[in-house]
Amino acid sequence: MNGNPVRIMLAIAIAGVMSLHWADARAQPSLSSFAFVQQDGTLRISGYTVHLYGIFIPPTEQICYTFVRPISCNTRAALALNFKISGDFVRCAPVATNADGSITANCSSGDTALSEWMLQSGWAIALPDAPIQYVALERIARSKGVGIWGIPVDGLGRR
Repeated sequence: MNGNPVRIMLAIAIAGVMSLHWADARAQPSLSSFAFVQQDGTLRISGYTVHLYGIFIPPTEQICYTFVRPISCNTRAALALNFKISGDFVRCAPVATNADGSITANCSSGDTALSEWMLQSGWAIALPDAPIQYVALERIARSKGVGIWGIPVDGLGRR
């Protein structure tokens, strides 16, 4: 920091804002309910928009499945996530509250951690600050060529 008073004050201000940011997330109760998958891969749970922790879900082409009723149209990644959680309660433990009021959380459906499942299935990318196991899961999916990494998955039944 080289002792510059302006930089020191800026660092203290940023630390204070970050502590409030994390305090808000920890004060947020855990969420447990049915979830609705949005087109961008976020979840809508009990009126909250929830981003899955540690991952980015890139936009993929939109497709429609006519074999389900009502007909489901969405991006391939969002459809995969929706099929994974359909009919199951999703439980989320908030990690952070974002500036737009949305929540970043560790979420699971049944015994499955959703961020990890999205990475294993090739439908997400590990963020730079994600746990190391997320990076490993992404690399494995990439080497297998699943999801966004190259091989089209037509039935989504592939795991």
